[in-house]
Parts: sequence; structure tokens; C-alpha cells
Amino acid sequence: MKEILNQLVYFGLLQSVFLIMIYFLSAKRGKNINKYMLILIIIVSIGLIGKVIHSLGVYGKNFRFIAFSEFSVLLFGPTIYLFTQSILHKAKFTYSDLRHYIPGIIYSLFIVIYFMIPSDVIISSRIKTGELQRVIYMCHAVGLSVNIIYWYLGLKVFLNFEKQIKNEASFEVHFRFLRSFLFLIGFGLLVWVVLFVTSFLGFPMLERNARPYIWMLLVLIILFITYYLMLQPEVLRSIPEVKTKKYQQSKLSFKDMERLKLQLDKLMLEKKPYLNNKLLKTELAELLGVNSPELARLLNENVGMNFFEYVNYYRIKEFVNLAKTEKGKQLTFYGLAQEAGFNSKTTFNKSFKKLMGVSPSVYFNKNI
Repeated sequence: MKEILNQLVYFGLLQSVFLIMIYFLSAKRGKNINKYMLILIIIVSIGLIGKVIHSLGVYGKNFRFIAFSEFSVLLFGPTIYLFTQSILHKAKFTYSDLRHYIPGIIYSLFIVIYFMIPSDVIISSRIKTGELQRVIYMCHAVGLSVNIIYWYLGLKVFLNFEKQIKNEASFEVHFRFLRSFLFLIGFGLLVWVVLFVTSFLGFPMLERNARPYIWMLLVLIILFITYYLMLQPEVLRSIPEVKTKKYQQSKLSFKDMERLKLQLDKLMLEKKPYLNNKLLKTELAELLGVNSPELARLLNENVGMNFFEYVNYYRIKEFVNLAKTEKGKQLTFYGLAQEAGFNSKTTFNKSFKKLMGVSPSVYFNKNI
């Protein structure tokens, strides 16, 4: 079993090196890789290199080489956070981002000075006095704390964006990659916490026996990244940009708002922009001749819906009208929904039930 786990670690390292080579050698493929994702791949590779060198028995399985993996510990969490920011908010790299890596650099220097430079005699002395074990616990505690904080910050960015997108897009944005990615990282941190607590409470053998499986989490991360970057690179480019602006500074009067509401209703009925299944709030605002914050104010104060609800309200009306036509009778519910502007069966079913109070099948059984 141990040999199988080692082989999987070797495979994970080869995959990470493969991805790094693609970025630097292939201009076309390299564009599909987010810069922070590349940093993350390099960081995971560092962790795997230490494990591979140690398991291959280089220099007699000197523990100093497994300590090499610790260089990646405090660089991991900040990269997760910065990657999430860059994907969701299209944030570009700035030198100020480097401040997030300062704890990781300090930590790596400490690993070199305390674990790698001292002689075997000094290390043996620290083991006998119990000092080495206490320092290891301290390093684990620091690593866990920093990574959990940054993972939480990344998760918070994700959840806030997921909430905001309802006010910007008329369609369901697929976050499967980021949601799964953050879940995988969160699960890994949970496993780390459990092993740390059990070891600290006097069950160190549990942590030692589980250690080979911990490395598998890094391999899973690499394989997960490989799958999406190679087979579904569009998931990192299909998320629309969201720029939130407050509309409190809008100078539109009550009469202006009433006039705009009539214009908006006329626009929706005559030009039917909702048939565009990728309609964004900025696009509808441009058609109406106002800016995005003013449209948000109009919808919130004069209509009582957010952008997502408003556009899908018209799509449901279009769906119902299409269903009564001869062409509509030849199509499935989802086929009709697509004709009405929906690009997701799930979004259609949820929107229909929310507006009509029942599912499409129940509604038409009662009304036809």
C-alpha cells in the first residue's frame, strides 16, 4: 500500500511539472492558466518534491529533505485567496499582493535555520529534551491558523460574489470549479486539524499512520486542477465581471423614475432583450440609456425585483405565450424555456415555480 501511495505522489509531481511546462512553453495553453493558479501549482510541487526526495532515499532519507516541503505551507493559503479574487473580480497581479506572502517567507527562513542547518548532534539534543516536538506543534499551529484564515477569506469572497451576481446577470453562473476547489481545500484543512488535535492530545501514531494519505490531498489538488485546465478551461473565463456601485448619488427624480419604468416596460415588450440568454445588467442599462446603478435603483425601488428576477419574469411570460402556439406544442418544456431566453433547466424550473407557485407540468395540466 505504501508503494502505491508513493507512486501516486510521483504521478502528482509529474502532472504539476507538466502543467508548469505547458505554461512556459505553450503560448496558447499558457493563456488558459491563471497566474495565481500557476503559483499554486508551483507551491504544491515544492511540497511534493520534498516528499519524493525523502521517499526515494536520497542521502539516506535525511529528514531535512522532508522539511523542504514545509516551504510551501504558509504560501498555500494566501494563493488560494488571491486566486479566488483574481477569478471572480478579474483582479490583476499587483506588487501589494506580495505582502500576503511575507509570513510564508519568514516561516520558510525559520524552517531552514531551525530544522535544516543544525547538525545531527543538535537535532538529537532537541529531540531528547522534547524541544523539537514542541516546535513542530508550534509550526503546525501557525500553518493551520494562517491557511484557515486565508481559506475563509477566499470562501467569503466567493459567497459574496455569488450573492452579488444575482443583481448583475440574468442567467445562472456556474461556479462548480470554484465551489469544488474551495470544498477540497476546506476538507484538507479539516483533516489536518483533526490529525493535529489527536496528536496533541497524545495519539501521535494516528497522525504518523495517516501521513502518507495527507500527501494524497496534494495529488488530488493537482489532478483536480489538471482536469479543469485541460478539459474545461472555459470555466475560468465564463464568469462575468461584477463591479458594484452604489446608486445613492443618482439625481433622478421621482418623475424621472416613473418615466424610466414605462420606457423599460416598453423596451422589454418591443425589443425583448430577455431573449438573450447571457443578458447582463450593464447591457440592459445601455439599451435604456441609463447607467447600471440607476437601473438597479429603478428595479429595486419602482419594480421591487432584482435584475435576475425581473428578466426571468419576462422569460416566464414569454414561455407561457409560446406554449400556447402550435410551434410550442411540438417542443418540450426545456425547449420552450430555451426559446424564451433561459440557458439552464434548473434556473427555469426555479423561476417558474417562484413566480407561478407550481411546477410547469402542474400549471399546464390545470390551465390547458
